Amino acid sequence: MKRREGTGVQGILEEDEVSAVLRDTFYGGKAGKRGRAKAKTKRPKKPDHYDVICISLYKEDLTQLDKMVTKLKKQGHRRISRSALIRFALDQVDIRDFPRAY
Repeated sequence: MKRREGTGVQGILEEDEVSAVLRDTFYGGKAGKRGRAKAKTKRPKKPDHYDVICISLYKEDLTQLDKMVTKLKKQGHRRISRSALIRFALDQVDIRDFPRAY
């Protein structure tokens, strides 16, 4: 039997073509999307009276915050949350007395 000399799969697509196929098919390009077209639904307007942020706190501070939230819930404040307690604290703080190195 005579062995075929060929390039196999490597000769099918050029390197830039492979990149384009991967980009468009797997990594979110618009061309080449398969599946059903989604009906355009009108999304509800996002609230603009608050932002979702990420802050870092020490674990001890989070433990203290959670204990305070739990205590307030036991006192009947059913809708209390970490955010609500932090907002309350912000309303109460007087920055004129804030220590220089905190």
